[in-house]
Parts: sequence; structure tokens; C-alpha cells
Amino acid sequence: MEIPASPQSAAALDILRKLRTEGHQAYLAGGCVRDLLLGREPKDYDVATSATPDIVLDMFPRTFAVGAHFGVVLVSAEFSGAATLTEIATFRADGAYSDGRRPDEVRYTTSAEVDVQRRDFTINGLLLDPDKIDPERIDSDQIDRRKGTGFSPYISPTPQAGASAPEDLRNAVIDCVGGLADLDAGLIRAIGNPILRFDEDHLRMLRAVRFAARFQFRIDPGTLAAIQSLARRIETVSRERVRDELTRMLTEGQARSAFELLDSTGLLAQVLPEVSRLKGVAQPPQFHPEGDVWTHTLMLLEQLESGSSMTLAWGALLHDIGKPATFQPPSGPGDRIRFNGHVEIGVRIAADICRRLRFSNEETAQILALVENHMRFGDAPRMKASTLKRFFRLDRFPEHLALHRMDCRASSGNLDYYHFARERYESMPPDEVRPTPLLTGRDLIAAGYRPGAAFKTMLHAVEEAQLEGAIRTTEEALELVRGQFPGINHSGKNE
Repeated sequence: MEIPASPQSAAALDILRKLRTEGHQAYLAGGCVRDLLLGREPKDYDVATSATPDIVLDMFPRTFAVGAHFGVVLVSAEFSGAATLTEIATFRADGAYSDGRRPDEVRYTTSAEVDVQRRDFTINGLLLDPDKIDPERIDSDQIDRRKGTGFSPYISPTPQAGASAPEDLRNAVIDCVGGLADLDAGLIRAIGNPILRFDEDHLRMLRAVRFAARFQFRIDPGTLAAIQSLARRIETVSRERVRDELTRMLTEGQARSAFELLDSTGLLAQVLPEVSRLKGVAQPPQFHPEGDVWTHTLMLLEQLESGSSMTLAWGALLHDIGKPATFQPPSGPGDRIRFNGHVEIGVRIAADICRRLRFSNEETAQILALVENHMRFGDAPRMKASTLKRFFRLDRFPEHLALHRMDCRASSGNLDYYHFARERYESMPPDEVRPTPLLTGRDLIAAGYRPGAAFKTMLHAVEEAQLEGAIRTTEEALELVRGQFPGINHSGKNE
């Protein structure tokens, strides 16, 4: 695999070529190089250059000086009809980080080797010189086919995920930090002194965990020890940045590994103490042979695939968050462990977490709905038709189904309720779940009733009968109102 064809890669290589034409050093840098070497297709491509921000701003017509003070400029372009944004960072050496996130000052340099020393981990400190990739590896027919497309002949049309990097790609890498060896060894290692790297930006501790989980790498012992000693400092990081990092851990396909690492590093107790309290909370073995609530939760996280929705992922993490506070041991022989009210308490705790991490109102509503409704599937076969249809009306109901399936697979393994609910949900026409109302407030007014507090009760009774299939027409609905509410006069008041 060379460089996968995409508008993003084409834009980055075009920027790189223009910078070099003007006499500046320029390389692909950071995560894109790491991913290429791992046989993964990068999501974006960054460029590191000796050109200072003012030069970059003058050289390209559409730019955004989002971090020009720190040597970072975004360049906007269009390739193959797609808009692209490429981050260009000037080689620099950083001063002190008094706020634990940004350098107080930066000094530009013309040395790529100096620049990579400020980066976080060795696997992210690699540079790539595309000119050193052997163009003979791509046949002339492919080059001819790609003329006029905006793509470089060094770009491979299809990535081979998981393939090892060819030798000429490795030979095109500039490695001043030992990143290639750590990629080969499957190791997350801070560049230089890990204490200094984490003091510069405390979020890097969470990033170390995320990278280790995503790639199934080990954390270097010295780097791990530094995280464990500095874990308390994660509280200085903005809640939004912590939230986003945790969400990536939950949705990149290795959530269980990530949270086990969070626990072993001491970070979990700092960022999500409520989740840390799940450890050691026993459950009734007849329903949860897997063990305590922590083990059960990890087994749910293990089922989250890469690309899972963030609300489902957080719902899986928090669905039993109310159990530690409601734990009741057996009261005597024949009794069992109970968690009475754990759903209601769990909703309140989850709401506090969502508020603390500053989720949007929409995200919070869905996460709380998943927590609030995750126990209802056991009642589904006994629900009235109207109750079941209202259950199916929950926003993004397939997420509720997915959470219930994960919950069952992480405990008894019995999927009977899941299969019942899924079959009924998928076979029920949408107009049965949300039928057009047979009666509205205007119909009641037209029938001689005056608007009042009773309207809500009357219309709910009509909807209930409609969902049960007891009535099907407006005339039947009006007849039901007259029969069930004989004490309501035409002013909408009780007689």
C-alpha cells in the first residue's frame, strides 16, 4: 500500500509540492504517516514545513489562521469535487506549558528533527517524504489513468487495510524518535521524558490510553508510570476535551481495552468516578453469572463495534450506573441481591455525568432514554398493544434494541425478549405505531366542546383505543368520548 487515493491525500500532496517548489522543506507528518505504515487509510493528512505561517498564508488563496500563533494554518482546497482542509504546521520548538495545554511561546525552526521532539508519542513523531516512494511501483497505465484527476501518481487507488508497509514506504520515512521500532514492537512511548510530555498537555495521558487500545499496543513502562503518577492532573483538562477523548475510546472498536487501561492507569477514577464504583458490586448469580457490575459493563463495551453511535456507546457504559447506590444484599435464606430503583437513580447519575461533560441536549436526552428504558424489554410480551406501540415510538428505537441485545449477551445470554421485540418492531407498519389521530382538538370544538383541561384526557383515551384497535373512525372516536366522559359538558368542564 502506498498513499490511498482521496481528495484529502491529493490536497496534502499538492500543498507539499507547492511548498517545495518555493524552496521550503515539507513532509507529511503525524497520524497519517503512522496509519499508512500500519496499513490503515488515514482520515486526514497533515503537513509539516519550514515555511512560516505568514509565508503559508500568502502562498495559498484560501487559508484560515486558526492557530497561527502556534504555527498552524488550515488550507482549504477542492479536489475531485470535494472540499478539503489541510493542516500545515511550521517546524517549531515550544516553550513552557504553564496551562497544561498550550505553549506559552513558540520558536520557529528550520529543523524537522527539532520539531518532532515536541510531539506526544514516537509513533506520531514520524515524517514522510513522498518523493522517496519509488514511482516504478505504480505502472504507467495507472499513471495515465490518473492524469487530470487531481491525484498524485504516488497515490494507491485502494488501501489494503491491515497490510504491512512496503519497504519503499518505510524508506521514505524520516524517523528521529524511534517511532518505526515502536510501531514494529506495538508500543506507545512518549517522546523524550514522559513527565515533561504529559505536563505539556495533560490530555496526552488519555490519548496514550486511546492509542494503546485502538491499535492493541502496550504502553511503555516508563510512559505508564508517568501516567499513573500524574493521573490527578487530568482534572485540569477542559471537560469537553475529556468527553471527546472518552467518546473516541468508546467508538473505535476497542472500548473494553480502553476502559481497562483507564482503570489500571488511575485515570478512570479521575474522569468517571461513578464508573469506577461499579467495581466489586456483586450481582445475583442466577441472572448475572459473569460477575460484578464492572465485569458486566466491560462485556457490553466489548461488543461495541468501530463506528458505533456515541449515544449507544455511552448508554452501554452508563446503563447500570445506578446499581452501586441501590445495592441490597440478600435479606435471608431464599432471597437474592437486589437493586430496587437502580434505573431511576441511574438516570439521575447519568444526567449529572452528561451535564458535567457538557453533552448537547439532544445527546443527553438519548443517553438518558437508553438508561431509563433498558429494563422494559422484559415486560414487552405482556404489554398491551397500545403500550408496546408507544414503546416502539422511542426516538432511535434500534439503539434500544441494540443495547438490550448487548445487555443479554453480557449476562444470561437469553435473547428471547430481544427477538420478540425486534420481530414485532420490524413487522409492525409505521402507520400502526404512529397512526394519524382519529380526533383532534378542532374536532372536539366542531362537536360543540369548548377547549379546556379535559381535552388532553379525552384525546388520550381516543388514542389509547385507536392503538388497541378498538376504534377506527372519527365517528367511533366521538362516540367513545360521549360514552366515557358523560360528565363533561360542552364547555369542557365537569358538570
